[in-house]
Amino acid sequence: MKKLFVFLLLTLFILGVGLAKLKVAFVYVGPVGDHGWTYAHDLGRRYIEKVFDGDITTTYIENVPDGMEAKPVIESLAKRGFNIIFTTSFGFMDATLEVAKAYPKTFFFHCSGYKTYKNMTAYFGRMYEPSFLAGIIAGMMTKSNIIGYVAPIPIPEVVRITNAFALGVKLVNPKAKVHVVWTHSWYDPATESEAARSLIDLGADVIAQQTDSAAPVQVAEEKGVYSIGYNSDMKKFGPKMYLTAPIWNWGVYYERVVREVMNGTYKSENYWGGMADGIVKLAPLSSAVPYNVRKMVRVFEEAIKRGEFHPFLGPVYDQEGKLRIKDGEIPSDAELLAMMWFVDNIVGTIPKGGGE
Repeated sequence: MKKLFVFLLLTLFILGVGLAKLKVAFVYVGPVGDHGWTYAHDLGRRYIEKVFDGDITTTYIENVPDGMEAKPVIESLAKRGFNIIFTTSFGFMDATLEVAKAYPKTFFFHCSGYKTYKNMTAYFGRMYEPSFLAGIIAGMMTKSNIIGYVAPIPIPEVVRITNAFALGVKLVNPKAKVHVVWTHSWYDPATESEAARSLIDLGADVIAQQTDSAAPVQVAEEKGVYSIGYNSDMKKFGPKMYLTAPIWNWGVYYERVVREVMNGTYKSENYWGGMADGIVKLAPLSSAVPYNVRKMVRVFEEAIKRGEFHPFLGPVYDQEGKLRIKDGEIPSDAELLAMMWFVDNIVGTIPKGGGE
């Protein structure tokens, strides 16, 4: 009887542990309906809900301001007992760090930053890889040799990705220039539209972006010029003139770390995955992209995935003609993460003082 009693207690304990769901929270800088950055992260959230099928619960808070204003939002989630908290904006970095120090038993994952702690990991993707491919497409599709680029906030992440796009353009079309206009916001459809219109007025016949809304794609469609979206596939906003977009597949990373936390095997390590890992890629090319362009993109896509080519392979010069990356050399991750200079085929400046 005693053995049976002990067996029943152990069975109930095991079942009880199994019934304890992992609580996962996401903090978003924009609305989930932005069809860009936040939308892409929320696709990842919905993906893990489906994959783990009842073994986890998730929640999200959208439209959270950057900076220390995010701290009480993040802290409220920790107080509510969420086991994993993903903070998905560069501007949440310092707030996340402070809360992580106060809640050592909670796992914090901060996207696109560089500060870490014992229970706080930094994660991002090598978006410069598909952005380089998008640049190849833009360089081959332009006839005016003026390519417009709607950029958000001047931080190394944005500069690095813009440079990669411009290097893709230069590879196939040395005569083309990439004209950059800053919106000074991640998500501001009105300002993004205005920036796209100003670039088209300048003569741009391809509009690319790194901002969060689909406004530049919509303006390009209206004006009859090609567009390249960002963050997620924006084809429905430009059925005729849209070409593709460098996009995120956050579910790959979210599934991995959630599973490791559930299994007790997670080890804190920063993550910067690329196309070979499936976390970043190009959206399907539209029918407007001709065969010769598709073929060129495919060649470099496979070379990058195999590690045989790097978008920043030197020589690379900046706007002042200074050699930044020597012939045959590849910048280190540290150099890429600190990049705050433009390559020589970009027209435009990086505002002093950076962004956030």
